[in-house]
Amino acid sequence: MEKINAVITGVGGYVPEYILNNEELSRMVDTTDEWIMTRIGIKERRILKEEGLGTSYMARKAVKQLLQKTNTDPQEVDCLIVTTSTPDYHFPSTASIVVGRLGMQNAYAFDMQAACCGFLYAMEVASGLIQSGRYKKVVVCGADKMSSMVDYTDRATCPIFGDGAGAVLLEPTTEEYGWMDSHLRTDGHGLPFLHMKAGGSVCPPSHFTVANRMHYVHQEGRTVFKFAVTNMSDSCALIADRNGLNKENIAWVLPHQANLRIIDAVANRLEVPMEKVMLNIQRYGNTSAGTLPLALWDYESQLNKGDNLILTAFGAGFTWGAAYLKWGY
Repeated sequence: MEKINAVITGVGGYVPEYILNNEELSRMVDTTDEWIMTRIGIKERRILKEEGLGTSYMARKAVKQLLQKTNTDPQEVDCLIVTTSTPDYHFPSTASIVVGRLGMQNAYAFDMQAACCGFLYAMEVASGLIQSGRYKKVVVCGADKMSSMVDYTDRATCPIFGDGAGAVLLEPTTEEYGWMDSHLRTDGHGLPFLHMKAGGSVCPPSHFTVANRMHYVHQEGRTVFKFAVTNMSDSCALIADRNGLNKENIAWVLPHQANLRIIDAVANRLEVPMEKVMLNIQRYGNTSAGTLPLALWDYESQLNKGDNLILTAFGAGFTWGAAYLKWGY
């Protein structure tokens, strides 16, 4: 029996129209464009401001575009995985809302939560579904409305995050393209350094938690930065070594768009010039699980069949990893 690989056959994306730039942000909190650009590398971010719209709205926009671009009938999709840290509700899943709105009546759907590393984790699961031979079309969507849990009085975190969604279609192939290899890890030591203090079952919402602003992202930036640089760089080096990849045959490096200095460190470790690094952090900020598929969406026209890509991310937990993707079209 021939080996089945899971190959990406299309990309869709969506970002909200409203742009929150550094100039406007500096009128909301004590910061400057120079401070943000020097430390993070973000010029502007997209914000979903309309009342009553959540992550599922952006996810279905991205998935709908994906289906239209690939001429895929919604009824043909076997599975939808939405990876997000900002679901519309605790339950039902955001994925269930998306399949309902798009009429994907033959798909089963579920959410995954691995913070900013969610897209890598979801791609590994989706690849396994394709490789099993039981599923022919699986959609993976990374989507986050990070503005829903950002404290816009906290100058350390509010410049970092934006809203957006990206989606890919995975299908089977017997050719040597697609999701080739991955190295994914979770260590469980990251809780004190990156989390939301309240809203879960340990500390349910109350007047006290709201009054004390406990429903926002809490991050100890220096610690997260250090772990992200080390673990993303090490994972990329491992994937490259394991698959005979180097600065000569790597077409693109696709890093999580969290901090330009982290991205620089990953590129330096692989000895890959920045011209080969996918970058949109300056326009979108950190959209968490959305960063990797949104970058694929932005760079799709520059990708060629057979291109070797290394993807990497780091998120709360801590979660991290890297993957080798050979582009299929």
